[in-house]
Amino acid sequence: MQFTAKQISEFINGTIEGDADAKVEELSKIESGQAGSLCFLSNPKYENYLYSTNASVVIVGQDFVPSEPVKSTLIKVADPYSAFSVLLEKYNEVNQLNTQSGIEQPCFIHPSAKLGSNVFVAAFSYIAENVVIGDNTKVMAQVYIGPDSRIGDNCVFFPGVKIYNKSIIGDRVMIHSNTVIGSDGFGFAPQKDGTYSKIAQIGNVVIEDDVEIGSNTSIDRATMGSTFIRKGVKLDNLIQIAHNVDVGEHSVVAAQTGISGSTKLGEKSVVGGQVGIAGHLSLAKGTQIGAQAGINFNTSEENKQWHGSPAQPLRDWMRASVIFKQLPAVEKRIAFLESSIKQLKALIDQNSTINNNER
Repeated sequence: MQFTAKQISEFINGTIEGDADAKVEELSKIESGQAGSLCFLSNPKYENYLYSTNASVVIVGQDFVPSEPVKSTLIKVADPYSAFSVLLEKYNEVNQLNTQSGIEQPCFIHPSAKLGSNVFVAAFSYIAENVVIGDNTKVMAQVYIGPDSRIGDNCVFFPGVKIYNKSIIGDRVMIHSNTVIGSDGFGFAPQKDGTYSKIAQIGNVVIEDDVEIGSNTSIDRATMGSTFIRKGVKLDNLIQIAHNVDVGEHSVVAAQTGISGSTKLGEKSVVGGQVGIAGHLSLAKGTQIGAQAGINFNTSEENKQWHGSPAQPLRDWMRASVIFKQLPAVEKRIAFLESSIKQLKALIDQNSTINNNER
């Protein structure tokens, strides 16, 4: 589909400098933009590409003033990156998802399941008894949706997603391939003979509106009650969310992070990659955790940064990191001082012996 610069500017509340009728039909990076493409400039390091790109339209900041002549039509907005991300999402919807509709065969849909209008179900998917799916939801190939689950409107489940029974998923939720929602929590009771007895996990998972979950992520059902992924949460690939965890609204969690059972992550928190968070903790609103940190304590101060394992406040961690880098040199200095002290002690002992003999 083609759009003019004028149409795009109206959609993202921008102002035009150049040809309002310039047409675009694809999105591209600024360094490889060709005629008919739309790109954006947000990072000043890429400004030099603006003067050589062949892109028809470029989105820039509203205060940007080019230092050289520009061939492209410019659309000025408050935040070029955010504006372009909105266009990327719309482009994705038009070119990938909205073209699919209807029920493909072979697939299984239980007679008791209720599907809303314009639902797409791809081949080899399985929708169990008493499932309810809202309008405009897309269920791709080999997706499993377990009994008594509730799915909202405008969701997308990519190939291989598995949703266990009684899961509740809100509107506009996107779940990427091979993610598992509602698998059993890791609950085992130690026995006197050293073995472990499985504890039944009878709860569920509740995912609220506007959540996106990356591929190969596991979110365990609660032992009792619910595991919560609150509104607006964004989860990366390869994340483990344990039973009864509560991830606060609009939090972001990066890949390979594990959150142990019954921990509550405050709203608008940011968790880096490979972070480990112990169980039964409560972390404050706006908590920021650096990559590979280990958290094994509650936090109460909002919007605080934590780094290291075990984690510590950012400033303390930075000081400790400087000292850590100096440890080899410090070790040499200590060895030198110990050797010097040993030599000095030997010299003192020798002088003491001589003095005693002279007496």
